[in-house]
Amino acid sequence: MWLFTRFTSQPGRWRRLGAPVRAGALLLCTLAFLAAVPSQHQHHHHQQQHPMGSGEHYSRVRTSYRVPDVTLVDRTGATVSLRKLLEVDEPVLLQFIFTTCTTICPAMSATFAAARQELAGDRVRMISITIDPHHDTPERLQDYASRYGAGPGWFFLTGELDDIQTVQKAFDAFWVNKMQHQPRTYLRRSSGEPWLRLSGLLSSAQLVAEQEHQEHQAE
Repeated sequence: MWLFTRFTSQPGRWRRLGAPVRAGALLLCTLAFLAAVPSQHQHHHHQQQHPMGSGEHYSRVRTSYRVPDVTLVDRTGATVSLRKLLEVDEPVLLQFIFTTCTTICPAMSATFAAARQELAGDRVRMISITIDPHHDTPERLQDYASRYGAGPGWFFLTGELDDIQTVQKAFDAFWVNKMQHQPRTYLRRSSGEPWLRLSGLLSSAQLVAEQEHQEHQAE
């Protein structure tokens, strides 16, 4: 690379090398650069796991989050303490969405809906928190919930912007631009235990498999 810089800084000497030599030099420099820089694919392969024999990619990180003591509003208009809602001795699945999203949110919510059907016999609490509280009123969340056939045990929450952002930051899920938010699903087996953060779009089968794997670890 040093030799390439030396010659290209002196155009006359670079041209006198001839076209074949110049092409070979460029090729060698390109290969040297690619060898020195780790590929993005290799980096992601190191970070990601594919549980349950899945062919799809998503990352799994187990970590602890301190749930903030904020009061939010559910789709019926009732106030809800987020900390109390999450402090239960049963599995909790949590996502951040917004109702006007046309990309990842419908897929995430559809996964929740399908997984809930498969987990109907289990005690599982699902929580969807909007990241667009200015638009997502309780009425709009009610319409959105109906679209996915959400029944009891699936909570849709909105609230004051500051409170919503506090929750996002607590779960390492804050983006200034809502259009840049990433698909993340959070699983916790029981109150007081660490969370499993799944980053990426999952199928309902994958989500159910992750949830069942969580349960088996408790046995």
